[in-house]
Amino acid sequence: MNRSKLLAYLQIVRLPALFTAMADIFLGYLIVHRSFTSVLDFVLLLLASGGLYLSGMVFNDVFDRRIDAQERPGRPIPSGRVPLTNAIGLGGLLMAGGVGAASVVGPSSLTVALMIVVAIFAYDWLLKATPLGPIAMGSCRSLNVILGASTAPSLWSGHHIGIALALGVYIVGVTWFARCEANTGRRSKFQAVTGMLLVNTGVMLLISFVLSTKNLGNPLSVLMLFAVILLVINRRLAAAIFDPVGPKIGLAIKTMLLSLPLIDAALVLFVTQRVEYSLAVAALVIPALLLARRIAVT
Repeated sequence: MNRSKLLAYLQIVRLPALFTAMADIFLGYLIVHRSFTSVLDFVLLLLASGGLYLSGMVFNDVFDRRIDAQERPGRPIPSGRVPLTNAIGLGGLLMAGGVGAASVVGPSSLTVALMIVVAIFAYDWLLKATPLGPIAMGSCRSLNVILGASTAPSLWSGHHIGIALALGVYIVGVTWFARCEANTGRRSKFQAVTGMLLVNTGVMLLISFVLSTKNLGNPLSVLMLFAVILLVINRRLAAAIFDPVGPKIGLAIKTMLLSLPLIDAALVLFVTQRVEYSLAVAALVIPALLLARRIAVT
């Protein structure tokens, strides 16, 4: 496979964003275990999340191929760099691999993986253009965190559920904000401001968790990290809202997505009190940033 064809396949899976999904698995697993009690289960959950996340990116382009042919003809499928049959095969293989890896971990992990499959097709195929689209996308992110926590004795109760829902709200906001790329005028402004409010609401819910939860880590250092993250995100959001041109909107979206490993790292620090774990999660932003120079995150 030559370099240009390889690049096309890396573009269709949006490889930089994979590291944000991996950060969620770190977070979910460490919330319920506090350490890596089973390295094998953890690695399998990383593989499951990666397969499902990448398959969702591929099927997004499969279902968008007609719109992309008109609005984004340079995308891998409409440009012919990735044949449609190859894209469908790749998406199916990644999805099957993700579900298979989850099934090896156990029935709870398999259940969550199948729920993610439903959420992926709900968004990519049915709901993307509707008001429920951002909620479907947010549910994918929430379920990904829960997948990381799926080896917990009690899967549907505990700190990981609240954290997963808060991160889901954050992604609802990111998705809603991203819609302003396709609109102009007052509607675009409304969507951008609404997205900004939802993103900040998601982070504030996480801050509320830190402030209200006792017997875990020192909240002060975590709150300082959140303050820096909010400052960076809102600076980009404000710039895009006041001057809604493509590059500024794209940079705001990229900043919000690539901030996810840092948000997850702050939470890992709080729940485990292990700096090395937090740094390992935060380090996932490095390959994401390097790859994002050549490959679009969205």
